Amino acid sequence: MREYLKFYIDGQWVDPIEPKTTNIINPATEEVSGTISLGSVADVEKAVAAARKAFSSWSKTSREERLKVLLAIQAEYERRQQELGEAITEEMGAPSALGNGFHVGLGSGHLATAIEVLKTFEFETLRGATLTVKEPIGVCALITPWNWPMNQIAVKVFPALATGCTMILKPPQLAPYSAQILAEIIHAAGVPAGVFNMVQGSGSVIGTALSTHPEVDMISFTGSESVGVEIAKNAAPGVKRVCQELGGKSAHIVLDDANLAQNVAAAAGGMMVNSGQTCSAGSRLLVPLSRMDEAIAAARQGAEGVTVGDPKSNVAMGPVVSKGQYNDIQRYIELGLSEGAKLVVGGPGRPDGLDKGYYVKPTVFVTTNDTTIGREEIFGPVLVMIGYDDIDHAVEIANDSPFGLAGYVVGADAAQCNAVARQLRTGWVSINGGFDFNAAFGGYKKSGNGREWGEFGFHEYLETKSLLGYAPAPAAG
Repeated sequence: MREYLKFYIDGQWVDPIEPKTTNIINPATEEVSGTISLGSVADVEKAVAAARKAFSSWSKTSREERLKVLLAIQAEYERRQQELGEAITEEMGAPSALGNGFHVGLGSGHLATAIEVLKTFEFETLRGATLTVKEPIGVCALITPWNWPMNQIAVKVFPALATGCTMILKPPQLAPYSAQILAEIIHAAGVPAGVFNMVQGSGSVIGTALSTHPEVDMISFTGSESVGVEIAKNAAPGVKRVCQELGGKSAHIVLDDANLAQNVAAAAGGMMVNSGQTCSAGSRLLVPLSRMDEAIAAARQGAEGVTVGDPKSNVAMGPVVSKGQYNDIQRYIELGLSEGAKLVVGGPGRPDGLDKGYYVKPTVFVTTNDTTIGREEIFGPVLVMIGYDDIDHAVEIANDSPFGLAGYVVGADAAQCNAVARQLRTGWVSINGGFDFNAAFGGYKKSGNGREWGEFGFHEYLETKSLLGYAPAPAAG
């Protein structure tokens, strides 16, 4: 049983001002795995005050000083990777191989990328007699989700530290353990007091207090569209900068070529990674209508190859994060059936032999782009297949969405893949499995605003100042 009852504020582990706790449920067993404290507005006030005080000195640190701190964090992170992986498996049900692999690896990758970007990032640029200076924006509120807990924290905390900002992290209530370990890592690395602060708790209390606080300069939020809208409303009176990465219903376009069957099978299996709880998941699989029967057979094969079970065992997919999430996914599956979608594999209820835990069957439907399951983000292991007439039609379907977070194009003809990718109205497109820690990540339309990852994430935490008529120092000698 884990017990995390203190918050990290001003370089110390402190008791909540108003003691209140909640139990955390292991989604694989439906049993209590630990207890955390729930913060209050008073705790937020204390954390913001610490961050504001620390900003005056941390914002003036040199590149070398901040690199030293990030390298110290990197050393501690590497030392505690196994603990982080175990925590992720326990808190949100990721299979051990995934928790200790890609989950922890994403955090490590973003940290290494932040270090490399900081080494050469241009904070000052002189053009003629004008010096353009990039300065840290100030105190930042970082609000993160439960689905990829280390990834989402890493893309906010490390760029904020690298650019000289101070921060308050509000981790996800459903998956709080890995964030607690990261706070311990940051403390052990010697990050100065007040630079990084963490308050656990509910979004309605902590998130609202942070987004309305007059001393918070910037909010970075990853989560649902509905919560993102509320945060933007709360931040508007203070004219705060708001960076948001919200929902998605991303298209995965499979081109009509000899590799169609294997590409469809891979897409179906890939959709089930992390139990489908990925905002950028290719949850709309677009295939040639003329080869739908072949695609259906391949999708069935891909989904049926996904083993489901105890995340501590050698399986590909564990449970979804909570009872609420399970019920919501089941509602969408039932809705798909009632709307007349063709069920290819999966369906309602738990997989056979799993009577306890929030397990969902890997599910594939054939439907159209105008159905509820074709348009709304399900956030579970549910793939919808949609047929297209030709490439122009595929692009039209892909762009016919209120979201625009990610997209995928696979096919043997690289030139055709590139041409299709250019036409997608979305912020991040993977061509034949492409991946890059330095690529900008973020969405169009209702998928949010701003960009994270690599140098693009740095800009979210910087203000731009122009010094006109700036006279550079005379050359020595």
